[in-house]
Amino acid sequence: MAAVSPRTRWKLGAPRAGGISVSDPAPYGWAPLVVLFLVGLVDRIEASLLTGTLPLIQAEWGFSDTAAGSIPTAAAIASALIAIPAGYLSDRRNRTRIIAIVVFCWALATVGSGLAIGFAMFYAMRVLLATAEQVDNPASSSLLADYYPPVNRPKAYGWVRMTTYLGGIGTILAGILGEFLGWRAAFVIMAVPGVLVALVCWRLAEPRRGLLDALMARAGTAVGADTASPTASPTASPAGAGLPGTGSAPTSPPAPAPDTTGVPGGPDAPAPGPGTGPAPGATHASATAAPTATAPPFPRQVREVAAIPTLGLLSVGLMFLTAGLLGIAYWMPSYLTRAHDVGTALAGSLSGGMSVLGVVTGTLAGAWLGRRAHGALRGGRVTLAGAGTLLGAAALVAGLLADSLPLFTAMLFLSSFFGALAIPCVMASVADVVGAHSRGLGFAALNLLVTVGGAVGPLAVGVASDATGSLATAFIILSVPKVVGGLCMLAARWTFERDAEKVLAAAFAVPLVAAPPHRRGRGAAGQAAVSAVGAATPGRCQMRSTRASAMSSSAATTAPAPSAHGP
Repeated sequence: MAAVSPRTRWKLGAPRAGGISVSDPAPYGWAPLVVLFLVGLVDRIEASLLTGTLPLIQAEWGFSDTAAGSIPTAAAIASALIAIPAGYLSDRRNRTRIIAIVVFCWALATVGSGLAIGFAMFYAMRVLLATAEQVDNPASSSLLADYYPPVNRPKAYGWVRMTTYLGGIGTILAGILGEFLGWRAAFVIMAVPGVLVALVCWRLAEPRRGLLDALMARAGTAVGADTASPTASPTASPAGAGLPGTGSAPTSPPAPAPDTTGVPGGPDAPAPGPGTGPAPGATHASATAAPTATAPPFPRQVREVAAIPTLGLLSVGLMFLTAGLLGIAYWMPSYLTRAHDVGTALAGSLSGGMSVLGVVTGTLAGAWLGRRAHGALRGGRVTLAGAGTLLGAAALVAGLLADSLPLFTAMLFLSSFFGALAIPCVMASVADVVGAHSRGLGFAALNLLVTVGGAVGPLAVGVASDATGSLATAFIILSVPKVVGGLCMLAARWTFERDAEKVLAAAFAVPLVAAPPHRRGRGAAGQAAVSAVGAATPGRCQMRSTRASAMSSSAATTAPAPSAHGP
């Protein structure tokens, strides 16, 4: 097996020297997850600085509450406009470089906010910051799917998405720094972490797009198979492809090849030729293996992504869930002061503390449960997401109907906890049903709808409260969209398996070839030839063609013995 290029070994997230294995839960290590978690954390901290310093800024410039409230609205509009172009860029350019440049731009916009000579310049800097923040989301989400196999994607997406709800750290830091050093110093000082994280991102290795999908397809890994076991059998019996993690093979014949019409890299892709990549049963490959497919022309790519039913159902479901979570969190302190006659300090502490605690613990629990549900039942992760969303809506209604403040606080925590179970499961499932060369656009579409949900949620509660004269009634009304969102996620369990199989079938149809030598400074993870290991037998997603059969027969007699790859 070819060794990893020395030029890539010093990079964060470079593949292991032995190559890439589908039985490895983290083929590129855990450093990429740590880096992308820091990116999300810096994003939320810099975005939340305004909340902690707003009274000081208003005192200096004297602008109205309406003008202050329009800043997040304008930021949301700018984010929505840039979402699809950001996805286009992520599918066609080096994603780690995109993130590094964007994080550095965040730092510049934060410094610009602190040095603003007037409200107009400050306003423009905050909108620019929000626009830049949207650019990194598709790139980060796409990268996670290429760094980690499906069994560990809930964990990866859970940790990164959890940062969305840690913006309170920025509010606290901004309030403290603003009080003692002034609001301008708060913005300038908090730009330093952004610069440091940008430098780290620049050293992050770019994984080969779609390589894990291609190896899983050639290994015959079923959609629900747990590939994390280091003792996974890399071989399969003649009856069918072995399932890594079980050491056994199914007794039924291989499933018919799924329809890959319209899937990038499907049956219209060039047929693999001799020596172009791992054989169909291979579970390992050199880190330098490179799928030859690229992103299709943008109009066709948009049509293909829009035609994925699971993506549409999960995006709509997460949009409604986000509207409920953020809308209720925005108005919860006001509800507590009105309904339970508590002071603003206690109301803010209870609402903020329970919401953040519930979302953080729910996200981590969702990642853990999602891994175990994956393959244990049909559409396990999306089923967990839908059930959690419905239970969260029920817990909120139960709390609103209770007269006791302690009971309501407990129900508020449970509502946030159950709702957050969906976050890592939905993100990981989207990665499974969108092909590697279109994931940027797929996640951009998801982020667009989530942005809309986050913007509409607080407004919907306010309108309903004015119309009914009760925030409690408004919260109950907002529970209806959350129920709809949960039902959309549950409906996705009937389409998830088919859509995920299409992705693996398309990945199987695309040949793996040696990557061309890279120019200095453009290193991606792996640059040399592909080496196949393990006995080659037809995988579940193998295309039934004479050429593929010939490849299997040839590889079965020439493939060397596999090497062991631990986690």
